[in-house]
Amino acid sequence: MRISGGGARGIQLVVPKGDAVRPATDGMRQAAFSSLGGFVTGAHFLDLFAGSGAYGLEALSRGAAGGVFVEQNAKAVACLRRNVAVVCKSLGRDESDVAVFQGDAMAVPTNGVPDLVFVDPPYEVILEVAPKLFARLAEVLAPKPDALVVFEMPGEIEIAPPGWDQLKRLGKGARQPTVNFFRASRAGT
Repeated sequence: MRISGGGARGIQLVVPKGDAVRPATDGMRQAAFSSLGGFVTGAHFLDLFAGSGAYGLEALSRGAAGGVFVEQNAKAVACLRRNVAVVCKSLGRDESDVAVFQGDAMAVPTNGVPDLVFVDPPYEVILEVAPKLFARLAEVLAPKPDALVVFEMPGEIEIAPPGWDQLKRLGKGARQPTVNFFRASRAGT
């Protein structure tokens, strides 16, 4: 698995051995970032269920200002920290632009309001965690009504969180990854 674009393009990311994480495919990330385009430049991100950190590190490579990674699995966090160090070195950036938290992604950090939130949970927990997660994100993102949530899930899962609009879905097919773009619904629209 590699960074697919930007200043760190081609950098190999490490992932823990075993089934601790299910990394986002290079192709799916590339499609997501092609859709995001210039929105990434200068953005602050929050990468929940970060695993190897592929989404957030791709954002850094493509010009994001910085962000926060949240991952619970200790082996994944160790890989994530190595990936952050390698990508930041490749970009000539200080690692202080990012923070890595080992903990529950459902306890969304509130230090700053991100412009982009990447959510890539284990597929088997999506239907359970999505309602609570979107309710929490509605609070956290309230000061930035244009913030985007980029949520990876398999094609057979559909979610329609109250108070959120699905702007786009990339990918299709049962048991195939898709990326969904959500934004908080605007009052009166």
